[in-house]
Amino acid sequence: MAIFVSEPGRPVGTRLPEVFRGRRVGNVTELVESHAVNTGHSDVTDGEFQQASYAAGHHRALEEYGASAEPRDQRSYLPVSTLCTPALYSLPATATIAEALSTMDEHGVHHLVITAQDNVAGLIDLRWLLSWLHEHNADAMSHSLLHVELPAFLTASPETDAHQLARLMLAHQLNAALVVDNKGLPSGIVTSTDYLKLYASAGRQQGTV
Repeated sequence: MAIFVSEPGRPVGTRLPEVFRGRRVGNVTELVESHAVNTGHSDVTDGEFQQASYAAGHHRALEEYGASAEPRDQRSYLPVSTLCTPALYSLPATATIAEALSTMDEHGVHHLVITAQDNVAGLIDLRWLLSWLHEHNADAMSHSLLHVELPAFLTASPETDAHQLARLMLAHQLNAALVVDNKGLPSGIVTSTDYLKLYASAGRQQGTV
């Protein structure tokens, strides 16, 4: 399953990719002459396309440090569903910056799903909130999220390969991705912390052996 990126935008309506809204989305890895590219459609980015875009620099870095890339057909499959955190907290787009910070603090989380009329309108994190506050004046705490351009966010399905998702998170410099089920509803979130926990767990197992 491909991974999609929703570009920055105000939380109006749904910002989920069309594939999660029951509509067909062309796969950029299968473009043919009879299937023209829609240049006006920019809310979907296929994971394999992004991977190819960064492959050259990635392989140069691996060679520089004496590492070898694992052949694609030998990579182990790790579904995102085994890695993601099911606990999700959300706020309506009409909420203020202060309310978002308060909700994060209350639940001990760094990410919130922003909704608009019960639709996913964005995904924000604590780092983005603090950066936004730093760029605005003292009255920014009372500012409604409805009038703020929310950051880009990644979406993936529970069956998405976690390794591929990690590469896309690095490529887009995002530390989280929203997991969406086949009904188009958020079912979890994957963060960089989840990958660190996985790495630490694997390291402990190897140390024991």
